[in-house]
Amino acid sequence: MTATAIAPRHLSLSYKFIWGVAALGTSLISGTFGALLPIFYQDYLGLAARWIALASGIYAVWNAFNDPLFGYITDSTRSKLGRRIPYMRFTAPFLALTFILVWLSPRGATQPALFAWMLGTMLLYDTCYTIIGLVYSALLPEVTESDADRHGLQISASLLGLLGTLLGFVIPELFRPKAGMSPSFLPLQVSMVVVGVVSAILIIITTLKVKERPEFHLVDRPLPLGLQVRNTFTSRSFLILAVANFMSILMSSLVLGVLFYLADYVLQMNAMILLAAIFIPLIIGVPLTTPIRQRLGVVGAQQLLLVIGGIALILLAVVPRPLILVCLAVAGFGLAGPQTLTNVLFAEVADEDELRSGVRREGAFFGVNALITKPAQSVALALTPFILEVTGFVTRGSNQGQIYLNQPASALFGIKTLIGLIPGVALILGAILLIWFPLRGKRLAKMQQDILVLHTEKHARLTENRT
Repeated sequence: MTATAIAPRHLSLSYKFIWGVAALGTSLISGTFGALLPIFYQDYLGLAARWIALASGIYAVWNAFNDPLFGYITDSTRSKLGRRIPYMRFTAPFLALTFILVWLSPRGATQPALFAWMLGTMLLYDTCYTIIGLVYSALLPEVTESDADRHGLQISASLLGLLGTLLGFVIPELFRPKAGMSPSFLPLQVSMVVVGVVSAILIIITTLKVKERPEFHLVDRPLPLGLQVRNTFTSRSFLILAVANFMSILMSSLVLGVLFYLADYVLQMNAMILLAAIFIPLIIGVPLTTPIRQRLGVVGAQQLLLVIGGIALILLAVVPRPLILVCLAVAGFGLAGPQTLTNVLFAEVADEDELRSGVRREGAFFGVNALITKPAQSVALALTPFILEVTGFVTRGSNQGQIYLNQPASALFGIKTLIGLIPGVALILGAILLIWFPLRGKRLAKMQQDILVLHTEKHARLTENRT
């Protein structure tokens, strides 16, 4: 069969919707975790910044090992159910359980005890989330070769994922202790149980609909570990994309983790208003990435949107208070790029590697990507309490459990630096790095034709093996 006779697999709208249901589950649980964890342990429980920083460092080391490990395991798995779906389906209940445990830390415990609980539950939760997030991301490049359909899947995942992330802010906002409310944590803890269980169910629903393509786990033979490592770290496309993605992850971790601080102390308004300022333009921007991608290509669209988001966040740190919501709205539109286009770029990296190695290794790429980018979450988690502490922020724990609204000007600027200046600069750096991303233009078009030929050959070998 010639290359011109081959067409990529196309997916229905119903398939794309079910695909996004899992993103609703994972984003609900991760959005809640990212938004609530810093303020819960530092501000509510009074855990000192040095303990949070230590937990973040250990957490980063564990992340350095578990993502590449699980990536290699899933790439090498051969079962009738596939090499991705079983891990996703059967880990979901444990994700719910470990997430719930994070919020059951005993009140009034000593600093070492709070540290031990935070660290232990974080590591258990992250292990489960890593397995599910890794295999879900790795499935995207496998189900179709079309950038347009991959983008369509990612738009579905982004829109439903944004709903999950939004709920991840709204639910804690409804149930967390605030000024004038009872200091009881019980309503918050019950809501966290509901979040965990519902998220697990949504993830399982997607695994019951999405099927893996058997030619990739029944025809391909796993590469030796040493060759996998060499191929991964010699991929220029992958390394450039992973470092640029580090900047986006640092940005999102800081914005998510500091949003409640911005609402409570800088603007002194309901956090729902801030959520609307970010998420409405972001939701509008997600489908608009399609015409931008069609005109500029995937990498060009990503660069443009990163620059828009970065400039808006930098301005947030210096503009007068009434303009902060405007900056958040413009940044929200720009963040549609990392939300929808990053995984499409990783799919192109996996295609390029398959032509070189002969096997699909999405798990390895997403695993090593996490090795490079997940420390950004730990950097954000450690940076937040450190900057707040050195700028004179007064916690509730040091104010007899009551919110202290009259923060010094230095602390207010520290909050704006964390949610604006630092993540804005990170996005601009990410856009600059992508200048050297090589998969574009004629080179990308030829690669996409070659991968279709290779997949047709693999499907033919699968048919021969079954007859």
